[in-house]
Amino acid sequence: MAIYNKDITMSCHKIALFGEAEKGEFCFPLAFSQLPILADTLGHPPDGSYGLHLAIRTLIFEKDILYVRVKEEGFSLQDYERGLYLLKQNHPSHPLSAICMPGVGHARIVDQALDLCRLHSAILITTEKDFYDYMTGFNAS
Repeated sequence: MAIYNKDITMSCHKIALFGEAEKGEFCFPLAFSQLPILADTLGHPPDGSYGLHLAIRTLIFEKDILYVRVKEEGFSLQDYERGLYLLKQNHPSHPLSAICMPGVGHARIVDQALDLCRLHSAILITTEKDFYDYMTGFNAS
């Protein structure tokens, strides 16, 4: 399975970002290196979501992204698992520098993301609240 976007530049820093969006395919890593293409493909961010806001900031700092659209940030566990699986299948053709999943503190998902981080020698970007939830097992099941 190939990651879509013929306009992606192969920068040395590629960040996988999970989040909600107004439109676009669910659970599939879409590659972006230009803000207008991101906006055309994914539309506006839904209220209360952070994924697209972080994607915009990442592109402003000239880092490529692989955006995985999920139905609901932090709650659509199957969407996260599918996205992580597809990112793992594309290793090493698309090495990652970081994975960012705002709103996710669920142990099963974070553990899978950490496994992928180890595979890529990448970092996991999280919030203090999500890290606390992960460490305390708040949403573990």
